[in-house]
Formats: sequence, structure tokens, C-alpha cells
Amino acid sequence: MSEKLIECVPNFSEGQNKDIIKLITNEIENVEGVRLLDVDPGYEMNRTVVTFIGNPAGVKEAAFRAIKKASEVIDMRKHKGSHPRMGATDVCPFVPVSGVTEEEVLKIADEVAERVGSELGIPIYMYERSARKPERKNLAIIRQGEYEGFDEKIKTEGWEPDFGPKEFNARSGATVMGVREFLIAYNINLNTREKVYATEIANRLREKGYSVRRPESYPFYYKGGELLRYANGNYPCGNDEFTGVTLDETAKYCLEKYGYDLRELLELNAINPDKPEGKPVKVPGKFKNCKAIGWVVPEYGRAQISINLTDYKVTSMHHVYEEARKLADERGILVTGSEIVGMVPYPALYECGRYFLAKQGRSAGVPIKDVLETALQSLGLKDVANFKIEDRVLGLPQIAGNTLAAMKVNEFADEVSRESPAPGGGSIAALAGALGAALASMVSNLTANKRGTAHIDETLYGAAVKCQDIKDRLIKAVDDDTNAFNLYMEARRLPQGSAEEKKVRGEAMLAGLKEAVKVPLNTAKLSLEALKMAAVVVEHGNPNSITDVGVGAQMAFAGLKGGVYNVYINLKDIADTVYVDEMKKICTEILAEGENLLQSVTGKVEKKIGITV
Repeated sequence: MSEKLIECVPNFSEGQNKDIIKLITNEIENVEGVRLLDVDPGYEMNRTVVTFIGNPAGVKEAAFRAIKKASEVIDMRKHKGSHPRMGATDVCPFVPVSGVTEEEVLKIADEVAERVGSELGIPIYMYERSARKPERKNLAIIRQGEYEGFDEKIKTEGWEPDFGPKEFNARSGATVMGVREFLIAYNINLNTREKVYATEIANRLREKGYSVRRPESYPFYYKGGELLRYANGNYPCGNDEFTGVTLDETAKYCLEKYGYDLRELLELNAINPDKPEGKPVKVPGKFKNCKAIGWVVPEYGRAQISINLTDYKVTSMHHVYEEARKLADERGILVTGSEIVGMVPYPALYECGRYFLAKQGRSAGVPIKDVLETALQSLGLKDVANFKIEDRVLGLPQIAGNTLAAMKVNEFADEVSRESPAPGGGSIAALAGALGAALASMVSNLTANKRGTAHIDETLYGAAVKCQDIKDRLIKAVDDDTNAFNLYMEARRLPQGSAEEKKVRGEAMLAGLKEAVKVPLNTAKLSLEALKMAAVVVEHGNPNSITDVGVGAQMAFAGLKGGVYNVYINLKDIADTVYVDEMKKICTEILAEGENLLQSVTGKVEKKIGITV
């Protein structure tokens, strides 16, 4: 079972005084079971986004201590900044990361909110998954009026806080708290200092959209830039002088000159032209789960589109980045790059890399680091601030420095050669299978995207991606096999003086043996998949690299057979005959299929290079 981890991303209304920010983050770092991941201050916004992660108890305590310290060192009566805000701790979201259910995290958010409200006297509003009322799901709705308007807002019927006093705390303001999906705070940079451009683009990106206003040269609208409305039973004319203009004529004019479909707007907004009061015409934005505003950041010397992506699985960074580039180009300006505030989930950045590789006509079947670097460069993530993948990507697959897989080739070979029984054949089998998959991926990538390969590129790209996954999983199995062996040896060393101790030792040894069977069996299965990929590549690969496919197939088969050997050696000490028979049956089937594939691949290779037996 994975470790229980929760992420917390409090936003504090201080981005200029480093000493104050450090006092707050010290509180987080002093809590056991918590790791501070990122501190991202914005001077012009006068706001700092802090990201930390930890076990439930640690996160709960760290969140409270940080909010308490912020209430002591930040005075909202003196605060000014460009970012919307309502409190010293403006918002404090909790995000399930691993090993925890949403229900568990909801409970933690409630407990922190209750404690902050009762002990610190700060009004708390629950949002997103924790919202008590539908209208409070949206942070922007709760924060309307900001700090300056909350003294009156909190007295308004329906705006009583969920926790804490029902009166405004002038020093600390109010705080929004709750459980949400992972939110990517993402800013797109423009080569202009004009806020209006950033705002226009933000309005067209965000789900909320914008209201259509009167183009200066269009005579059918009211004067003065009023929102487009329908009044007096007429379509967009409004003045008696233009009552003879028909809907068809007006719709045609709008479409040709301004590029929007008037009939569609009528339908979207359910406008009844017979009602004199009418409604503003709202145009929905391009992307779901996207919030955006425009602002200027003097320290960067440019305008930014500030975006919150509330579900990156629906709308991710590359979606809004590409659309922003188009919209900027229409206005004669450029997107120069972008910025991630805080942390970003590994899958989100990885998918961006895959997207841009596809646009370039390149394979995504390359090492993870290469895919992420493509995302970093394509999104311009170093345009205004540094971005280090290792520090900013949450859930990044990494090889720990103290593992076999992290060793240099000569160091690993030396370690295998020593008199210790591990690492042994199981780890070597996993490495062999990984190298077999790597070679198949290499030949796929060498062959694809060349003149005359368009009809097979999709097949080759798919094979390369599959091979990368197999390779990464088998690299992990290099250590898994040694760890499984060590687990069994630890069980053997357990005391066996009493009947109870013998029972515990026997159960632990059996569990260790079954783990020592499962790991090499997985190696054999993955190596079989690598052989299947070799069979695909040998049909379509570059003839000049055909021997690489043959070597890869031999390595993959060595991984397969080596895995089977290690399954059998561990089965001999297991008394459960049903389990043993089932494992042997699976191994027999894997071996048979693997032998057929190897014979097919090597036969084709040898025929092409002229080897005859």
C-alpha cells in the first residue's frame, strides 16, 4: 500500500518581505512528517504560494501553524497587491496525492477549519469539494468584494462563514479552505506591457467567457460601448432609425465583419427579443476547467495571462498555450513563454511533452527526461524564472541514488561479481529485458518520420512508446528482485525458539518466497512484451539497424528465460502445490510463446544479413 500523502498549497498575502515569508515557512518545516516543496513569492501581487506535502497528521498541524503565524505577522489593513485576496491566509487547499481517500482529506480540511475558526477567530469559508453550498464551490464567487468589501459581505444573509466568528476580522480578513483536485497555477507571458491584451486573451480562454461589446464602427449598437442588448423587440439596432434591419441582415454583418454567429449567441443566451430589458450577450470561453485574468507584472516588464487549470486532465497547459499564441498573433503580439507557479503533476507536464513531440512529427517513445525537456522548452518555462524539473514536478519517476539501477555500468558489474548472492540472476534478467526493449525502441525511432515511412510511422511510434514503458518497469525490477531476495533472507533469520515464533517465521518465509516468485515472473512477462515489440519492429525497421533488433530480441529472451529460472528456483521451497502448479503452467506458456517469437525475429534478421545455418 502506498504511503499516505496530502499536498497543501496555502496562499499568503505577503510577497515582498522575505523575513515575514520565512517566519511562516519555518512553521511548516518544523513539523515532523512534512516536506516543504516550493515557496513562490510574487512582488507585484504581494502574495506567496507555498507548497508542502506530508502525512495526514503532519499536514494538518503544519497548515494550522502556518495560518496562525500568518495571522500574527500579516496585517491586512496595510496590504496592497495586484492579486485578488480576502485574508492573510487567502486560500488553503488540501489535495489528495496518494494512499488517501477524498473522504479522509475532507475530514482533515474540516478539522483545520474548525480549529482556525475557534482558536484564531478567523472566518472560514469552505470551497470546491468541501463547499456547504453550491455557490461556494467557486473561489472567485466567495472572494468577490475582496478584503475591502468583506466587512459588509459577512453581514449579508447567506454569507455567514462555515466556521469561525460571524464577524469580520480586520487584521486577518477571512480564509477560504477546502479539498480540491490538483490545480495548476499557470501564467502565459506576452511581449507587451498593455494589460488590455492579456485581459482580452484571458477572457477568450477561460470557461466563463466574456460579454460582447459594441464594435466602434458598427452602427446597429447603442453608443458608448454598452453591452450588446436586445430591446424594443428589435434585433441589434435599438434605435428607431434602424428598425427595418432584419435578423438575417444583422447576422450576416456580424459574421462577416466580426466573426461570431449572432444566431448561436441568441440560442446560447436564451434571449427573448420581445422582452425590452433583454440580456447581455455572453460568449463562452474556449476551455472547461480554466479560470483566467490578465495583469501586468512590473518585475518581469510584461503582461501575463494568469490561469488556474482546475482539472488538467480536461484542459492542460499545452491546450491554453497554443490557443493563447493564436489569439496573441491576431493582436500583433507574441507569447514569449510561460510560468508554472508552485508544483506541477508529472502526468500533466509529460502529456505536454508528448503533444509537442507529435507536433514536431517525432516519437514520444523516448526517455521520460527527454519528453519533459521537450515540454519545458516548448512552453518556454524558463522565460521569466528558472524551472528545474527535479524540484518542481510532483510524482516524477526517479531512481534513488542508493539503488542498483543508479549505479554506473562498471559499478554494477563489480557488485554482481562479488561473493554476495544478490544482486544475482534475477536482477540481470531484468536488466537484459530492459536492454532488449531499449533496442527495439531505438530502431523504431531511427526508422520513423523519414521519407516514405508515413504509412508505418504510427505503428513505429506506438512500438517505441510501449518499449519505453517496458524498459522503465524492468529497470525498476533490477532492484525489486534483489529486494525480494533480501526480504526472504530476513524472514529466515527470524527467531524460532517457540511454536509461535516458528509459525510467524514460517508465514514470513512463505510471503517472502511468493514475492521472490512474483518479481521474476513479472520480469518474464515484461520481457515477453519486449519480444513482441521486436517482432513488430523487425517487419518495419530500417534494414541498416536490423541487427540491433536481433540483439534486442536475444536480450529480451534472456530476460524472459532468466525470469522463469528464478521462478522455478523459488517454487521448490513452497509446499502449496496448487500455487506451484499454477506458476509452472504460466511459465510454460510464456516460454513457448517467447521461443516462437525469438525464432521468428532472429530468422528474419539472419535471412536479411545472409546468415545460413
